[in-house]
Amino acid sequence: MTSAYPVRLEELIPRVRTLAEESGEKPSIRSVAGTFNVGAKKARAALVALGYIGSSEHGATSERRLQSVPAVADVVVNAREVHDDVAEEVAEPHVTTVVDAPMSPSKSAGRVGSPRARSQVRRWPIVLIALGAFVSIWGGWVELGKLTGFGEITPLPGIADGWTINSAITLPLGMEAYAALALQVWLSGRTRSDKARSFAKWSALGALVLGAGGQVAYHLMKAAGMAVAPWQITTVVSCLPVVVLGFGAALVHLMTDNPEEVRS
Repeated sequence: MTSAYPVRLEELIPRVRTLAEESGEKPSIRSVAGTFNVGAKKARAALVALGYIGSSEHGATSERRLQSVPAVADVVVNAREVHDDVAEEVAEPHVTTVVDAPMSPSKSAGRVGSPRARSQVRRWPIVLIALGAFVSIWGGWVELGKLTGFGEITPLPGIADGWTINSAITLPLGMEAYAALALQVWLSGRTRSDKARSFAKWSALGALVLGAGGQVAYHLMKAAGMAVAPWQITTVVSCLPVVVLGFGAALVHLMTDNPEEVRS
């Protein structure tokens, strides 16, 4: 596969160090470049920063066993010294082709991420489930909103007095949309922020529990023939749009955090 976004030197150095510890040998420029999909210049810079080769050494490294691993402080200092040498390469995307080793048919068939594994995932059942849940959840939230005081409003008074909407639709739109967003942030791994993933996890679970509670409350009141919800339920439901807005804004801010910048 190919990558248009090379690994940064600061990220490459600890990976090379881990590779050396696992193999018990000093890696060569070629092995680092092939393993981590980087250019030879950046691979050499990482090895120089770790002290595995000298700054003037261009060939393959020796095959002798590792005697010691450089301290973290020394790695940081060396990385800063060679940073200028690879600044130009880091700024410009480098494309390197990595050829995977041949795999047996039995292993490649079950390999995660392989075309065959991806083809086994069928999304149409999820669409059917989502359609059924949408009808039930939407109707339940809108009817619960009516029992708690939500109803027809004029969103633009003085501008479009003839245009009205049912404010109860804000309940399913806000609650279910946020639950889906939080689940995606939690399970997809698209953010490197541990705080964002933790917040998304617990808020998604809370949103699902709260949504289920809202459905239960509506059906119980409907079965009892109630025309107006108790004040406790009305209080909670009326606060949901504000709570969802706050949680959504907080999650977006956490997703944009860069843990590396915070540590630096």
